[in-house]
Amino acid sequence: QVQLVESGGGLVQAGGSLRLSCAASGRTFNMAWFRQAPGKERQFVAAISYSGGSTYYTDSVNGRFFISRDNAKNTVYLQMNSLKPEDTAVYYCAARLRVGVLEPRPGSYDQWGQGTQVTER
Repeated sequence: QVQLVESGGGLVQAGGSLRLSCAASGRTFNMAWFRQAPGKERQFVAAISYSGGSTYYTDSVNGRFFISRDNAKNTVYLQMNSLKPEDTAVYYCAARLRVGVLEPRPGSYDQWGQGTQVTER
């Protein structure tokens, strides 16, 4: 079973930046970031194909957040810029462990990390 470990969360000033990392213990295919704010449902943020050639963002972060991956390190990143109060949430990394279409649906992903908190002051 592939394990996912997120890091890089924390407190950030309004308009600031953070980079989240998610290290996988084995090979993954499509990977994604989701987030969940208090009292709200888990929300899709961004996804990336195995090759990195395809990416997918939710409208609210498009142009501010950038997802990337380093397959040699089995790691996916989320660069978050121009952070807003509504970005405050626990951010979860998700991985698909088989070939499939890149999509925002949580059910498309097989493994999840424990989450990392991002709080905008």
